[in-house]
Amino acid sequence: MDLLNTLVDKGLRREVPTREEALAVLATSDDELLDVVAAAGKVRRAWFGRRVKLNYLVNLKSGLCPEDCSYCSQRLGSKAEILKYTWLKPDDASKAAAAGVAGGAKRVCLVASGRGPTDKDVDRVSETISAIKEQNEGVEVCACLGLLSEGQAERLRAAGADAYNHNLNTSEATYGDICTTHDFADRVETVQQAQAAGMSACSGLIAGMGETDADLVDVVFALRELDPDSVPVNFLIPFEGTPLAKEWNLTPQRCLRILAMVRFVCPDVEVRLAGGREVHLRSLQPLALHLVNSIFLGDYLTSEGQAGKDDLAMIADAGFEVEGTDTTTLPAHRRDAAPAQDAQDAQDAQDSQDAPDAADATPAAVPAPSEEARRDLVAVRRRGAGTDLPPNA
Repeated sequence: MDLLNTLVDKGLRREVPTREEALAVLATSDDELLDVVAAAGKVRRAWFGRRVKLNYLVNLKSGLCPEDCSYCSQRLGSKAEILKYTWLKPDDASKAAAAGVAGGAKRVCLVASGRGPTDKDVDRVSETISAIKEQNEGVEVCACLGLLSEGQAERLRAAGADAYNHNLNTSEATYGDICTTHDFADRVETVQQAQAAGMSACSGLIAGMGETDADLVDVVFALRELDPDSVPVNFLIPFEGTPLAKEWNLTPQRCLRILAMVRFVCPDVEVRLAGGREVHLRSLQPLALHLVNSIFLGDYLTSEGQAGKDDLAMIADAGFEVEGTDTTTLPAHRRDAAPAQDAQDAQDAQDSQDAPDAADATPAAVPAPSEEARRDLVAVRRRGAGTDLPPNA
């Protein structure tokens, strides 16, 4: 397809595709799906080889959030039967993080429900960051605490936070449809505060909330403009007891097209396959590794994920390798903020590490979409942080 050849060329040059090209990726047919995956895979491997970065979530404070984000099981008024607990002690959070690191995680993501942290909360998280880094050499720590107030980003950076996550979630035009207690601009401002403080920005989206293709393209282009280092792509987990419980709009094939579109728009960024992959990609999860270079290991904030050992087996079976702490995730031009290197140089540098091209592989056949919502795949987390049971890592 001329479209895919054009997008590969642009991706290798880090050139932004047009909106029309991004929309065209989402409009491709299921018959063209493997061609789309192979094309986006070339861009993924040019910048990241066959490495997969593992990230591990620790939910520091679960439930009872005053915000009304419709997708969230921790939202104001949620009837989802999730774990609810107040702040974990730094030592307990560090122990939870250590389980993820032992499972191969390179980054620990510390998350707390709420509109945003108080100054006391920042002190508490700072202690947790110190405890984690003292016990786990080389681990990255990303904080995700909601909207930041003046000076808090600088304090988190001084405490050792490497990154800050705050997702845009959906397009600015439709943001009011999913949340009324804060707006799109609030989220953009927090990402910019994190960047100004010297933290690596992590910001992504949630697909499957009833949005249009245009909404998806809008939010990804907004992310491209913000220029975060990592873009997590979540697929809505329709929790019973939330306003979006009946939103089952995704097929495995659509999820792959969305991931491919994100890769083409953000070619040299860490694209992370985040929440909902087990629910919506199901048996096609390994194909997604040709598009993303980062996943979460084990469980999520309030839902259970695939067993950590199965994540590791999936990566190995698909011909990829877990990225070690001695390897820098981002390409040199992003890591050092140096002038962009020639695209061919980037390709040559990675070729020595790469396994055979995705076009030469034989990915699994695409199954027909299920006609029924797979509510059996939405399992509330009952282990790990906030419980007496061992975590899934």
